[in-house]
Amino acid sequence: MTTSRVVAFFSFFILAFAVLGANLALLCTNETYAQAAANQSETILTLYNGRGNIYDCNFLPLTNVFTETYAAVEPGRSSYHSLFAVIPETEKSLFYTQIQQGSPFLVPVNDTGQIQPECLFSCPVRYYPKPTAVHLLGYLDSEGHGVSGAEYAYEDILTEGSTSTSVLCTTTAVGAFLESAPPKLLYKQGTGGGVMLTIDEHIQRICEGVAQQMMDKGSIVVLETATGRVRASVSMPVYDPENVAASIAKDDSSLINRSISAFNVGSVFKPILAAAALEAGMDPNAVYECTGSTEIGGHVYRCAYGKGHGKVNLQQALEQSCNCYFIHLGLQLGGETVAQAAQACGFGMSTSYMGTQTTAQGNLPDAQQLADLGQLASISFGQGTLLASPVQVAAGINVFANGGRYIEPTFVEGIVNEYSKTVTESLYAPIQRQAFRQDTAQTIKEMLISVVENGLGQPAKPLHGGAGGKTGTAQTGRFQENGAEIMDAWFAGFYPAEEPQYTIAVLLDSGTHSSDDAAEIFAKVTTDLGMYLGVDDEY
Repeated sequence: MTTSRVVAFFSFFILAFAVLGANLALLCTNETYAQAAANQSETILTLYNGRGNIYDCNFLPLTNVFTETYAAVEPGRSSYHSLFAVIPETEKSLFYTQIQQGSPFLVPVNDTGQIQPECLFSCPVRYYPKPTAVHLLGYLDSEGHGVSGAEYAYEDILTEGSTSTSVLCTTTAVGAFLESAPPKLLYKQGTGGGVMLTIDEHIQRICEGVAQQMMDKGSIVVLETATGRVRASVSMPVYDPENVAASIAKDDSSLINRSISAFNVGSVFKPILAAAALEAGMDPNAVYECTGSTEIGGHVYRCAYGKGHGKVNLQQALEQSCNCYFIHLGLQLGGETVAQAAQACGFGMSTSYMGTQTTAQGNLPDAQQLADLGQLASISFGQGTLLASPVQVAAGINVFANGGRYIEPTFVEGIVNEYSKTVTESLYAPIQRQAFRQDTAQTIKEMLISVVENGLGQPAKPLHGGAGGKTGTAQTGRFQENGAEIMDAWFAGFYPAEEPQYTIAVLLDSGTHSSDDAAEIFAKVTTDLGMYLGVDDEY
């Protein structure tokens, strides 16, 4: 090789190294390239999406009431075996999939002893292990959006209502966390939007405890007498909001909210007919002789077991739930008067439930339909085509505990700011009307107390404070395989007796239960409620 060629060859390499050096210098001093390089080694993992919370009337959270511990896992970690042993069984399949992807990820852990503290983070869990009021709260889909209940109705309010959290992971070229930059928790403040229900968690828990012990299918509704606020709403059976698919697979009707669904009513309707009679000027002391059956339009109607009650006045007819007496009363009043009295007490109309959602309307025959004497006879003792929800029945009986005033039940108190713990928008605006005169309501109230003290409602008597109310066993026209008729059994009443604070409806749905069974549930609820309120014998 000639000298000139050697010089040219080395000159080329010197020039090439110079260009390369200049480019490296440019890369080192260019902030855009530097930031791009940094971003390639950073991963942000969502820990909690910041969904707003749902509260009871005392601002106690009904969602996110405990936390779960998550570990940030580095893709270059060699001790996957020890990690695999401390994660929940339900997460192990996903864990195996994630370790194949070569990126940092978060996984819930049961035991944190073998995990570096700087890699552990707390995440709010949407539901408590034993969630309360699940039919009112509703549940979320796999993407965290509301599907039913308050979760669905107030989706726009709850989305990003709370502070969201994420974890910033900085990794080396081999996937290990940088020692100088361990995983870091990032916060993003939400809007503060949350929802307050009218539910009192303590009363709700009382009712749920009783229902779990004494009820397979049915409902318990507790209204605050003076305001119509729903302080408890239980529907049985319940479902697991974190495993809705299991309830669907069981086909046990647990997704139905029975508190707002319509059922056959039965004799809990009779106090409304009694009040209509007093309003029409009928003498409550007038005597009717019950032989156990009566014939209207070629159809025979009977009292329970065909047993005659003899000579009874209005109070005695309520105490013994005499069907024949109330058929006689309904025929005297006429269909228009009966329909108007029922409408005034909320029957045959839906009420606001959650946002734009409403309760079941039920069914109330109108005056034209009740011109048929057979229909009028049936509705007079709560049968026929009359349907109502437990919350409607509670509101109807509440009229007598509340001086004759009907107050539409309310489930939602308002929109709240969870940061300031204030109600930012009240949603309490119930329809109210005077259904009956005060003296009429007082008379029926005293009669309903007598039903519990002296009549068929005695199994409903609480340990302290007394109560008033009415039994009901409604035929459904459906039968079991053994020929036994399926019944809807009720007890609806108020507590304490003289100065009612709560009105309670109990329904046992589609079984062979009697109204005594519903009355015993009422007694247990009011006894436990009395302990909570501090009611004693001298109340």
